[in-house]
Amino acid sequence: MFGRFVADFCCIDAKLIIELDGGQHAEQEAKDDERTKGLQTAGFEVIRFWNGDVMTNIDGVLSAILDHVVAASRKSNE
Repeated sequence: MFGRFVADFCCIDAKLIIELDGGQHAEQEAKDDERTKGLQTAGFEVIRFWNGDVMTNIDGVLSAILDHVVAASRKSNE
C-alpha cells in the first residue's frame, strides 16, 4: 500500500509497480492517471497491462517487465 493506493504487484528493489487493468479501466482513465502520478511521486515507475494481454501474450508481458527491471538495475549501478 502506498498512501491511499494499493498496487497489484510491486518490486521495491526495482522501484517498479505493475498494474493489471480490466475493461473497466477504459472508462476511468482520469482516475488511473491520478493513481499513476501518485505512485510516481512516491518514486515508482508504473507499467500497465490489460488483462487480455496477460492472458494472450504472457511472453510479451514478461519481456516488458524484465526490460524495466534490467533498466532499473543499470540505473542503480551508475
